[in-house]
Amino acid sequence: MLEGMSLGVAPRQTDVFATTTSFCEGRVAPDSIYGLLHRECFGLFPDELFADLFCDIGRRSVPPMIVAVVMVLQRIEGCSDREAVERFTYDVRWKYAAGGLGFDYPGFVHTVLVDMRARLAASERPDRIFEVVLETAKRAGLVGRRRVLDSTALYDAVATMDTVTLVRSAIRGLLGACDAALEGELRALLCRDDDYRTAGKPVCDYDDAAAREALVDALARDARALLVALDGRRLSAALAQAAALLAAVVGQDLQQGADGVFRIARRVARDRIISTVDPDARHGHKTAARGFDGYKGHVAVDPDSELICATTVTAGNVGDAAPAPDLLADDLPASEPAADDAEPAADDAEPAADAEPAADAEPAAEGQRLVVYGDSAYGAGALLETLERADADIMCKVQAPVAPAGRYAKDAFAIDLQAGTVTCPAGQVATLRTLSDGQIARFGQACQGCPLAERCSASPDGRSIRVGPHEAQLTRARARQAEAAWKADYAATRPKVERKIGHLMRRKHGARRARVRGQTKIDADFALLAAAVNLARLAALGLTRHAGAWATNTA
Repeated sequence: MLEGMSLGVAPRQTDVFATTTSFCEGRVAPDSIYGLLHRECFGLFPDELFADLFCDIGRRSVPPMIVAVVMVLQRIEGCSDREAVERFTYDVRWKYAAGGLGFDYPGFVHTVLVDMRARLAASERPDRIFEVVLETAKRAGLVGRRRVLDSTALYDAVATMDTVTLVRSAIRGLLGACDAALEGELRALLCRDDDYRTAGKPVCDYDDAAAREALVDALARDARALLVALDGRRLSAALAQAAALLAAVVGQDLQQGADGVFRIARRVARDRIISTVDPDARHGHKTAARGFDGYKGHVAVDPDSELICATTVTAGNVGDAAPAPDLLADDLPASEPAADDAEPAADDAEPAADAEPAADAEPAAEGQRLVVYGDSAYGAGALLETLERADADIMCKVQAPVAPAGRYAKDAFAIDLQAGTVTCPAGQVATLRTLSDGQIARFGQACQGCPLAERCSASPDGRSIRVGPHEAQLTRARARQAEAAWKADYAATRPKVERKIGHLMRRKHGARRARVRGQTKIDADFALLAAAVNLARLAALGLTRHAGAWATNTA
């Protein structure tokens, strides 16, 4: 809890003739988000919902219900903090949405929104606005047991740095995290004619290869000198974080040659940091041909009500299947392990398994089984295993195995996990042998003189087939998705998540470009956007409350 302020209370009774209610009724559609918030804001976001964020004694805060309404409208309309406060002050629809406040109800400074986000982030329930909206939808009977999963790119709010700028910025950040005495000691170790006090790219004749190489080497040596000087010392949290960041950017982008000179490595590190301003951002690929820098926003959508049931944000290089158990956490048994592989593998290196669904798992009641839909990014073996153990109906597409040059793919081989054998299209049998990361069957000499060899393998050592720990799950999934009923259900249901992501990414929301920096803040902002979009959907469905019960006007 942050100190200094006590809970403010929103006015419930106002002058009938001086409020925005009489003006807006008949002008603002009741099935708009403004109409829904006007009717139900005190039930959705009562001041008491935020009581844990404030002290018992102190200056009264702006009523949290009003701030929550402003935050929701700010997010769905894509306003900055200052714009949102101006809208609340001068747009009667915003005051109408906050319970029908008076025309002259005072505004507040934009830092109130900053403070509220900070209080929520420091609390035990940082996403309570999203949680309240979702719980309301559940009470109205709008959330079933079907989930469609997907992700979308969220571009970072900073500039991607090149190696030179990245290393220099990390050195500057480390020096800035030192106290005066330590900073003076470290600056004495620097060799470059650079005080590292200003941001930006150092001056250099970048057209001169020798000058570029000398600059990179000098930066690397300054960085190394600082890290060696700090090695073994007791550091503050901020300084330790800055030192770790400097070590990471130097290690990922630079390498020392045999001549002792540091040069830019001709590679891209797997988990490369792309900015010291936002160290959580990463290079990402939505497809093989389409890259981006930043994060991925993941959603789980109820395809029947088109409501978002869960959200999370990961770095841009995280596979879609990895956060799926978190999206389904409220639907999966609490004891289920999380899937840890990011993407389904292709061809012979794909994951594999021989475990059957848990025999002791209780089947869900008829019509209550969890059904999970996802494209081929969710066809990962570990996620399939998690869903099978939860007795879920799996509607996640699994990629078909492929082989180069149109040769026999893996599914042309008969894999018998119980017998531990693999039979090739020519009828030859090879034994599966255990590896550290799975099993492998090598046909070797059996391929010599085989009439099908040219269609099977170009290797002089013959064909080999690898299986991993989830082969059985993948095989069962491929068998299911070959059924006509499965294909029809998948085609009718999965595309609905694309439309919902389109709603989230509308230009007016400003959602494609992150509005804040850091994964934690972006995660909270994405959840708030989902709450606002859900409220707009509930308004369209005619959500109302009668005698304490939530209902809609839909059949």
